Amino acid sequence: MNLLHKLEVFFFSDHSKKRIEKIILYIALIGFFIHLLLIFLTKENVINLFSTSGLFKNPISAIYTPFSFILIYEVYLLIYYLPRSFTTYITKQYEIITLIIIRKLFKDLANLKLSSEWFHIKGDLQFTYDLMASIILFYLIYLFVKQGSKRTKVLSGNKSQFDRFIRRKKIIAIFLVPIFISMAIITLFNWLSGLSFNANNFPGFDTINNLFFDEFFTVLILVDVVLLLISFFYTDQFNKIMRNSGFVVSTILIRISFGVQGLISTVLILVAVIFGLAIITIHNKFEENTNSKNLN
Repeated sequence: MNLLHKLEVFFFSDHSKKRIEKIILYIALIGFFIHLLLIFLTKENVINLFSTSGLFKNPISAIYTPFSFILIYEVYLLIYYLPRSFTTYITKQYEIITLIIIRKLFKDLANLKLSSEWFHIKGDLQFTYDLMASIILFYLIYLFVKQGSKRTKVLSGNKSQFDRFIRRKKIIAIFLVPIFISMAIITLFNWLSGLSFNANNFPGFDTINNLFFDEFFTVLILVDVVLLLISFFYTDQFNKIMRNSGFVVSTILIRISFGVQGLISTVLILVAVIFGLAIITIHNKFEENTNSKNLN
């Protein structure tokens, strides 16, 4: 346990959180300026390696790079909040998928074809869908956080069980750190190994992130299932079992959205968050009703 405590302090202390945040912000800024430089060099025909990629034709596309690093930080925050709050952990999942859509908007914004045929151009139409979805998701996450803040007090008799549950979640979080680091390194290596210095075959930068987050949400499904099973040791309350099960379904829907494209992907993401919001709202109503009965 001493080793686990040291790992917990190393990865999840407030000092570590601030240090990691600062490092990622510096990397994001450096990445942004490097991306801008590559766009300039490509436009001036100094290099032609990126000439066919849509990410190197407009300076607006450079925003895509720092957003990718912000997403990495969000992944860390998701693991950071896992032992602290299950609802905050789920909220981070929703924030990550929303930021993925926002990042896509910056990429697509640079490639819009402004014309009277807006609603007949597939790319522009998808941009409209994503724009509307990002606003709706932002509001849904606000409602979810509002519902998540309605917490019930832990009974003193169950405090020891609650502490054990938190300790097990900390162990899961510690193991998740090397898993996600390994996934990111392997994804980057596979992407780099497939690079072709033929400009016509240069892969898009969105490929590496789609691959990572595809696998990322697959792992989250497994984590959610493990948390669901562990929770059975500490509670038999129907509403809590339904809440945890519902969150697993929500995560699965987000994972499925990576396997499809266009409007269907956007709809699946919206349905996932709406389902999660409905689950936690009903759970809270159930808790309020139970507490009021106990008082009577």
